[in-house]
Amino acid sequence: MNIEYQIPEPFLFNPLKHHIGFIKEFINFNIDKTGADLKAVIKDLKHLGTSVMDIYTGSLSIRNICCETEEFLRGKGLLNLKAYEVWVGADRDEYRLIKLSEGSEWTLKVHDNPERFVHVFPARSSQHSFRAKSNTLKSALIYLIIIGKDLVTGEDLNNVRSIMGLSPVKNASDTEAILEMIEILRD
Repeated sequence: MNIEYQIPEPFLFNPLKHHIGFIKEFINFNIDKTGADLKAVIKDLKHLGTSVMDIYTGSLSIRNICCETEEFLRGKGLLNLKAYEVWVGADRDEYRLIKLSEGSEWTLKVHDNPERFVHVFPARSSQHSFRAKSNTLKSALIYLIIIGKDLVTGEDLNNVRSIMGLSPVKNASDTEAILEMIEILRD
């Protein structure tokens, strides 16, 4: 599954990290993958990185998010790299926030790709989003794709985590976070 299939230029947006609807589609598309297909899934999941992320849960599709963001940027004359860079700031820690139609806030940063220079992702603590650790999301995703049964055991969790190269879950809070994520993704 090509995770950039719906993302128009000039946007860089990883829906597997930031859009709950896409994440659920990803699970359904990849259930019961084996062999080379499972290796491709694992490769996609490794793009989630190792830190935290904000996941959008609102009603806007990926297309709507991009269209509304593009409309905002077009209205301000910011759809070219130079103007956008001046507005956002070119330093790694500089960003701007915008609000979309249903009240969610989105972070805009500069990305060092001339075709995809608008890096967009949900703002921290934005309406219609929640924060998650990357390894929590990876664990829940790989569990739902490979095992998926209702009764989650520690052994099953640790088996799928080893497939991802993650260490076994050692404490109750990490286990609880993964179980909560599994439930969120099942809804």
